[in-house]
Amino acid sequence: MPVITFLPSYRKITVESGTTILDAARLAGFQMNVVCGGQGKCGKCIVFVKAGEVSFDREKFGRFFTGEELEAGGCLGCQAAVLGDLQVLIPESSLIQEQKILIESLGLETAFSPSVWKYALELQPPTLDDPSPDLTRLLWGIEKKGGPVVEKIYAPLEVLHLIPRVLRESGWRVTGTVALVPGGYRLINVEKGDTTAQLYGAAVDLGTTTIVVYVRSLVDGKVVGVASNYNRQITCGEDILSRVNYARKGGLPKLQALAAESINIALKSAANTAGIDLDDVYEVVVSGNTIMTHILMGMDPAYMIEEPYVPVVRRYLTASAQRLGITVNGNAGLFIFPAVSDFIGGDIVADILACGMSEGEDVSLMIDIGTNFEVVLGNRDWMFACAGAAGPALEGGEVLFGMRANPGAIERITLDMETLKPHYETINQVKPRGICGSGLIDLLAELLRACVIDRTGRINTNIPDDRVRMGAHHPEFVVAWKEETGIGKDIVITENDIKSLIMSKASILAACILLMKEAGIEREAVKKIYFSGAFGNYINKENAILVGLVPEVPVEQIRNIGNGAVEGANIALINRKMRKRLDEIAKTVAYIELNAEPAFMDEYTRASFLPHTDLSLFPGVQRILDSCRVRRG
Repeated sequence: MPVITFLPSYRKITVESGTTILDAARLAGFQMNVVCGGQGKCGKCIVFVKAGEVSFDREKFGRFFTGEELEAGGCLGCQAAVLGDLQVLIPESSLIQEQKILIESLGLETAFSPSVWKYALELQPPTLDDPSPDLTRLLWGIEKKGGPVVEKIYAPLEVLHLIPRVLRESGWRVTGTVALVPGGYRLINVEKGDTTAQLYGAAVDLGTTTIVVYVRSLVDGKVVGVASNYNRQITCGEDILSRVNYARKGGLPKLQALAAESINIALKSAANTAGIDLDDVYEVVVSGNTIMTHILMGMDPAYMIEEPYVPVVRRYLTASAQRLGITVNGNAGLFIFPAVSDFIGGDIVADILACGMSEGEDVSLMIDIGTNFEVVLGNRDWMFACAGAAGPALEGGEVLFGMRANPGAIERITLDMETLKPHYETINQVKPRGICGSGLIDLLAELLRACVIDRTGRINTNIPDDRVRMGAHHPEFVVAWKEETGIGKDIVITENDIKSLIMSKASILAACILLMKEAGIEREAVKKIYFSGAFGNYINKENAILVGLVPEVPVEQIRNIGNGAVEGANIALINRKMRKRLDEIAKTVAYIELNAEPAFMDEYTRASFLPHTDLSLFPGVQRILDSCRVRRG
């Protein structure tokens, strides 16, 4: 079988002929950047074959390369099949790098009412006159300290094994830990001495791409540690569909283990920051999309991507954290947020909880954007929700110089309306290497504002400026000249890139309009728009309206809620009373399947303009466009 040597590390691996270089790299432990899921659409997994032969269609995928790169053996890892022994150079830009992960949340105030307590006890040892059993003696002590009554506390076998030794070795001075569980209370630990100060819980956002963990004291509710990292399942596929297909091929146990491992890495980092022992973490609360939580629980997600799109369970779930491989206290519990449907999961229920739209009378619109998008419209009495594919364009996929929010990504950009000279900011203030989602929306809006593009996204090549030119395949606008970039070539946005962005934004706007029509309301009735997630957190609100990503409302009514998924998890962690509210929220939401709505395609077609075919829906944008036409003559 062929031997692949990866440069510059000289890591070797043996694979079967026909294996793609991408799959070989994954087997060798490299985490490659494949935004499109290995379909050859994003051009991010570029590698250079230095020796040996591969099967690769240079004509079909040549648009991703310069002539010099093709001569140097450039090819796409996902599309190049191994024919024999190879030496392959993986450039740093093709590997998953440190990403700007959103860990901030609103920090909303909520009542402190945890579901785990510790009780410091000084017990009387048994005598011939008082031969009460050890467990009874311990539970009486907990009840006298204000804990649950003895009859309502269940003691599992593993804790019963501890009790006689710990009581006697500690001189009958112990700390008992009790957790509220479905059906009553559970004695989950007995320790020597007074350990009441060492009581912690963890709130987890289990994302498709990233994991965020907050560790909080369950004594006073304070945050003591925060950490984040990539979801290591990326090595099995970047998107949800890829991972479900991986699970179908017998990969579910590996995906489950990788989910647990990803949480554990972030947990350990957060605990180290706080200087605490993970054995003192007694509860973990997880929000995530329906497929991610199914995989974490080891449940088959396959039927959620086939009609009629049915998950195994929608209600909230509890389980043993240790049983699922989460390295916290051996008797710690795990709480999983409920879901609404296959594609409206616990992360969206957490968003709803975090932004507060389920508690007020005003109608709000909540939007969470990633490779997929979710939209929720409503108030405390009713809610409609839908989900769809935003396409990878807003995350940098299918855009020639698009990229994730890694160092060197242009994240903000403005144009001089007269000279068209760009002014931009990059992540970590280093030379630009590409453009991430927030930068792409800025650029789209600025090009429209400057009349470089029309409402269909077509570039006006008659503009007498060096930045407006005909590229190798499409008209393009030069954002940064090669001398100022970190990649040694011009960073451009092409007319084809712009069309991809319009298609992505059209899906989201169409979903918003469809929900408003379903509810029988006009845009004026929407009093708040909430953006959740990293994309929404960094996006320019005026530009989001200008390009028609969202309905036009006064800018002050648009609010970023940060990482709503982890915010909701934090609320549920420290306020047990809100957990009942979660199921109520999930039951209130009416899910609309866009694939089954004929009206959606009509709305999508109308939204496939900047900002929309009907400018009366965007009166403020119309004034800006009229001003542009006057300026350009």
